[in-house]
Amino acid sequence: MINEFKVGILTLGCKVNQYESEAIAESITDKGFSVRPHTEICSAYIVNTCTVTAESDRKARQMIRRMITKNPAAYILVTGCYSQVSPEEVAAIVGVDYICGSSNKMTVVDELCRLAESGKKNEKCEISIPELDKSDFEPMSIRRFDRTRAYVKIEDGCESKCAYCTIPASRGPIRSKPFSEVIDEVKTLTENGVREVVLTGIETGSYGKDLSEDESFASLLAAIDKIDDIGRVRTGSLDPTVVKPQFVDTIKDLKSLCPHFHLSLQSGCSKILALMKRKYNAEQALACMDRLRAAMPEVQFTTDVIVGFPEETDEDFRETCEFVRRAKFLMIHVFPYSKRKGTVAAEMKNQVPENIKKDRVAILSQISREIRSKILDEKIDSDKEIEVLFETCRDGFAYGHTSDFIEVRVKTDKKLHGLFRKVKLISHDGEVCEGVFVE
Repeated sequence: MINEFKVGILTLGCKVNQYESEAIAESITDKGFSVRPHTEICSAYIVNTCTVTAESDRKARQMIRRMITKNPAAYILVTGCYSQVSPEEVAAIVGVDYICGSSNKMTVVDELCRLAESGKKNEKCEISIPELDKSDFEPMSIRRFDRTRAYVKIEDGCESKCAYCTIPASRGPIRSKPFSEVIDEVKTLTENGVREVVLTGIETGSYGKDLSEDESFASLLAAIDKIDDIGRVRTGSLDPTVVKPQFVDTIKDLKSLCPHFHLSLQSGCSKILALMKRKYNAEQALACMDRLRAAMPEVQFTTDVIVGFPEETDEDFRETCEFVRRAKFLMIHVFPYSKRKGTVAAEMKNQVPENIKKDRVAILSQISREIRSKILDEKIDSDKEIEVLFETCRDGFAYGHTSDFIEVRVKTDKKLHGLFRKVKLISHDGEVCEGVFVE
């Protein structure tokens, strides 16, 4: 019986993948299946893969095999970026029943229904990989979310063709979700209790480039701001080139928009940015941050930085370190460069040795921790009341985030999931601030 059929969904990679898995889970539940943690013994497993690094590919294969080992009789359906670019590698894993790509993920629902009704595994793995340049934005949506913060996918694809990246090959060209459908989805989530929405995409700031002139990313943020009882709105990762004066003018006074932006920086050295084929240099990236700080004084920034890119010298790395000190990022996700087959960077000369990459990750991570600690010190010293949206409770503490993305915990036995409370910050451990409620 379908209602006794358990399905485990394992998601690897980015926020977009997390959203897509949630949409798949809702559709599966609507069909009568029971969605369970992938750690349980299930009748079927869906693995939503990532291919951003070589390690991502390795982990995808490892997790597929792990699901097969967990229950050799289970149906195994694989989707996502890794299966899009390397379907033959996935198909070589004995036990996989169905493979689809990154632009037809919802087909796993139909295939799951067919397999469940047939009662037997496919004799030969079925593969369905569409041509991305002929694909539209795949229709999908969610109505509810178990957590306080919900992701909403508004855009797919990327056309930047950065020297190190395989994403254009795994996600295709820019496609935007219809403007009205985004508004309706955010409205439904808000009505169903979601207090914070994160608008996400593969290149979030490119939303609307394939739509009409008045359906831009900035105008979408402005329209969402008018939704009744809208809570907080965050943006997914933004390319610094998105942050033009007109964009800032449109968003600076929106009541729902959080003063926190994750910038897709990648390096703080202009020479390396040029080799990466990014669309800006270090000074332009800093100028975009200054523009936002002038318009939104409470704004905080987080970012991603790749170290050890081909041709990166010690001096280039020092430039990046100096840049992040000037930029004062609240948090930096530091990654060693990963060579990806088929990319320009993979064929470049002067590849940086792994031991040097490892050392640079450690150095930049330490600088990041020092900057964060100073920012948290300043927050505490300001002695201001701060509004926190609480998300989880554990070990006698309620945990949540401020609008500028500072994590806060308060000692309490109350269940505050999804509630806003005023807090004063009193201390921090370098990562999380501890606060007390303002009576």
